[in-house]
Amino acid sequence: MATYTIGYFVGSLSSTSINRTLATALIALAPQELEFTEITIGNLPLYNPDFDADFPPAGRTLKAAIDSSDGILFVSPEYNRSIPGALKNAIDWGSRPWGTNSFARKPTGIIGASPGGIGTAVMQSSMRSVLSFLDAPQLNSPEAYISFDAAVYGPNGEVTDESTRSFLRHYMEEYSAFVQRVLTANAPGHIGDEDPNSRK
Repeated sequence: MATYTIGYFVGSLSSTSINRTLATALIALAPQELEFTEITIGNLPLYNPDFDADFPPAGRTLKAAIDSSDGILFVSPEYNRSIPGALKNAIDWGSRPWGTNSFARKPTGIIGASPGGIGTAVMQSSMRSVLSFLDAPQLNSPEAYISFDAAVYGPNGEVTDESTRSFLRHYMEEYSAFVQRVLTANAPGHIGDEDPNSRK
């Protein structure tokens, strides 16, 4: 069975992040063909175009992690009806310098948890706009807006509520299938690739 490396972002820097708890549950429920590596964002300075000529080590490490991933999963809260600043900063680092967008053609998934009923829906809408500009294909269905109940989640990824566990497993199965479809479509010789005859 082929395996796929998934880099995942947790959009909160909090030590008690409910989205980190959600990420742990998603990984535990994911199909075996997916292998996960967290792409950390807390050590990045604020992005500034002045860095483009010589990226600092944290920026180079972030871009290398994205480049080496087959797909990207964003697990994030919603701050003030939008993307948390630390996560948006990481996305800006990953997309620069101009012409070296590490997110291009990477299959992505977006999911988030909130204590309230909105379940990060507005953040996800903002994120989809950003990822569309970055040419990063997105899993559009199922949508996953999680209203978080701490009693449902254990410390090692356990999910005690059967309907929640079933939905999260289904989401990860759909994401796995999406990653494989996008990577197949991106194989050499498909629409959008350079015509090999043009180099003769």
